[in-house]
Amino acid sequence: MIDRYPRTTSERERTLSKLDPAARARIEAAALELFSEREFHRVKLINIARDARISLQTLYKYYGSKEAVLFASLDTWLSEMATRLIDHLQGIENFEDRLRKAFWVLLDYFERNPKVAQIILSSVYLGTWGDDETFRQPALMSVFLGVINEGRARGILTREVDEIEISDFIWGVANRTVGMWLLRGRKTPLAAKAPAMFNMVWRAIASEQVLAEQLLAHHSQSPSYATG
Repeated sequence: MIDRYPRTTSERERTLSKLDPAARARIEAAALELFSEREFHRVKLINIARDARISLQTLYKYYGSKEAVLFASLDTWLSEMATRLIDHLQGIENFEDRLRKAFWVLLDYFERNPKVAQIILSSVYLGTWGDDETFRQPALMSVFLGVINEGRARGILTREVDEIEISDFIWGVANRTVGMWLLRGRKTPLAAKAPAMFNMVWRAIASEQVLAEQLLAHHSQSPSYATG
């Protein structure tokens, strides 16, 4: 039994690498169902053990707490998003299109994984999760921030705030959109909102010069400006 749960991805993975992969998959499947259906304080470690068909002793040995089960599971689920983001950005050269695709991936992932979205919305205590490395999502955020840093360096994105604040703004819009989509009963496809939502985000984060150039290009292509 461990006296505290691992707080870094590498530390956690060293511990969980000794756990049977099939058992780990069952644990994460149980966590997905339980934490998406109940608030965090209503889920007990014994509930997870029973649904995963493993002993409570095994959970204690490899995780140590229900927080560790939840955070390790979130790490697995959000790593899938990082992999999808990297795959979707391959071959896209235009910067605005790359950022648009990244925003679409965020919404599309949660549309495909509404239970993960529900867990983040209602079962995660941000103060506790913030102490864990999974909150920072190094793999996901390194890609996301890399795109934003490129935009700022090239003068495409505003320099009035830094890359973290731009990222927070984008994630804030995405999280609010996902949260209200869940609360309203998922009646419309979430990813379908991505183009219109991104256009609003773009107008907020693009540099004034880029916005002016795009506005001029739009007017020059307008039928009212056409000659012939």
